Amino acid sequence: MKALINIDYTFDFVADAGALTCGKPGQAIEEEIVRLTSEAIQQGDYVVFAVDIHHENDPYHPETKLFPPHNIARTAGRDLYGQLQQVYEQHKDKENVYYMDKTRYSAFAGTDLEIRLRERGITEVHLVGVCTDICVLHTAVDAYNRGFSIVIHEKAVASFNQAGHEWALGHFTGCLGATVL
Repeated sequence: MKALINIDYTFDFVADAGALTCGKPGQAIEEEIVRLTSEAIQQGDYVVFAVDIHHENDPYHPETKLFPPHNIARTAGRDLYGQLQQVYEQHKDKENVYYMDKTRYSAFAGTDLEIRLRERGITEVHLVGVCTDICVLHTAVDAYNRGFSIVIHEKAVASFNQAGHEWALGHFTGCLGATVL
C-alpha cells in the first residue's frame, strides 16, 4: 500500500506574492502535483495534505528566528496553491483524503501521520511539494527512520534554493535509498 504526501504546496510557499515563496520553480510543478494527486485519489491511495501552520509572533517556534512570518493560521497564505486547492475541495470528504497541520519541517514531527499510515498498512510514501531541501527532505528522513520505502517525484518538488534542491535529490537516493522518479 502507498500514500501520496503533498507537503506545503500553499500560497505562501508558491505564489509570487507568498510570504516565503519559492516562486517560479514551485509554480512550474503545479501541473504535475495536480496530476499525481488526482490520480492517487482516484486509485484509492491514501492522500495526505501536510500543511505548515504558524501563529503570528510566536516567540517559541524556532522558525520565527529563521524565516519571515508564513502560513499563519486563518490566513489565505495557508490555502493550497492554484488548482490543488480545487482538487482538495472536490475530494476532501473522501475517506482516503486527509488534511493535516504540521508545525515542524517534517510531516511526522508531532503529528499522527505515522499512526494513520500504519493503520492503513501503508509501507511506501510518495512525496511531492516544497521545499525539496527543507520540508520534503525532513519528511523523507523521518520516513526512512520509520522504515517506510520512499519515492520522490522529481517533477513535483521544488525549492527557492536550486543548489539545495539538487543536493537533496542526491541525498534521497544516496543516503535514504529513495527512488527518484
